[in-house]
Amino acid sequence: MSGFLATMDDVMRAQNENVLSAVVPLMKLLSITVVGLILAHPKTKIVPRATFKLLSKLVFALFLPCLIFIHLGRSITLSNVTHWWFIPVNVILSTVIGCILGYLVALVCRPPPEFFRFTVIMTGFGNTGNLPIAIVGSVCHSPDNLFGHDCQTKGITYVSFAQWVAVILVYTVVYHMMEPPMAYYEIISKGNQTEEPPTNDTSKPLLVEAEWPGMEDKETEHSKAPSIATAFRSLSGASQTDFPDLDSTEGGGSRSPTSIRCLAEPRVVRKIRIVAEQTPVQHILQPPTIASLLAIIVGLVPTFKDSVFGEDAPLRFFSDSLEILAAAVVPSVMLILGGMLAEGPYNSGLGIRTTIGIMLARLLVLPLLGIGVIALADKLNLLVPADKMYKFVLSLQYTTPSAILLGAIASLRGYAVREASAVLFWQHIFAVVSLSVYITVYFKLLSSV
Repeated sequence: MSGFLATMDDVMRAQNENVLSAVVPLMKLLSITVVGLILAHPKTKIVPRATFKLLSKLVFALFLPCLIFIHLGRSITLSNVTHWWFIPVNVILSTVIGCILGYLVALVCRPPPEFFRFTVIMTGFGNTGNLPIAIVGSVCHSPDNLFGHDCQTKGITYVSFAQWVAVILVYTVVYHMMEPPMAYYEIISKGNQTEEPPTNDTSKPLLVEAEWPGMEDKETEHSKAPSIATAFRSLSGASQTDFPDLDSTEGGGSRSPTSIRCLAEPRVVRKIRIVAEQTPVQHILQPPTIASLLAIIVGLVPTFKDSVFGEDAPLRFFSDSLEILAAAVVPSVMLILGGMLAEGPYNSGLGIRTTIGIMLARLLVLPLLGIGVIALADKLNLLVPADKMYKFVLSLQYTTPSAILLGAIASLRGYAVREASAVLFWQHIFAVVSLSVYITVYFKLLSSV
């Protein structure tokens, strides 16, 4: 009997340790977020909004690239790349599953028609960058963490390796899915006014600058236009006059209509080309992405790697300097998040039912499906064996709230900025509970491996 009681006591103690090891790191992050909220709150205004915008630019252009370069460059090898292939694949899987859930939410909750695609986007695309890095950094801050002495290096490396896929998805798929519906765009164009917040800095939500500083400088003549709808609206009704008059380019002679049709670019191809030309692929090469590419190049070339990383590296002073700067990422990111939450939720036309549906699907249902996906992938031997941090980062991709970058894309497209702000606000509030629950579950599952 005494042996049984001792066993039960050990089990209870282990469970309590799992709960504490999962909750305490989140409480650390929450404490920093509260500090940012107090500093930026309209009633205190200890730190002005302009300071948070400058801090966002520092994180985006300096601190985060340093963090990515140091940890990814130090860890990556050709052998590791062949083992890490499931990380970017998992980003795509989590996004596809999330979009399917978002489509179901839109069917069930019936948001206003102009927000149907918005509902799908906000459910499907999660935060795979700053927030997972902050969670990993806080979890690894404890010396007795579940993942060992190289916890932070491995965790940040895995998160960084996933970011390039997420960035490509945002600047291609999300950019076009977030375009204003044609009817909505026409109403605004005719009325010459919009319900979106004014573009001056005092009224624009901080979330617009939180993960994409200088976004307003990226705006083009096509940014706020529904490029796909415009390009394909007249596809079926395009006439022969849409084709260029090839005869006029020749010195004389005549060509039959058949030859013109053969030489002219097909209408579908032309319209796809127009949409592709209006896709801001140049924005993919942002400082964090460039840092990832440089880290991969340096890490895969032994001569470069030995020169930058290692005890006897000639440029070790340089890598040490970058590491000092990288340490500012986690507190800065959480302070910015606190400043964003201090603004409160904006008035939203999305509806309470749809907002709750997005939160439930993104923060409760999707993580459950993610557990099943990771378990199946592990059973099929697709994951790195005996690497708990690898599984933890994969699981986080299903667990985090929607990407804050979606707010910047909404502002760039001039569509649903207030709705994005409201959804992101309530998701991050509710995520305090959902992340605590699911990280506890993840730790329980990983400790039993």
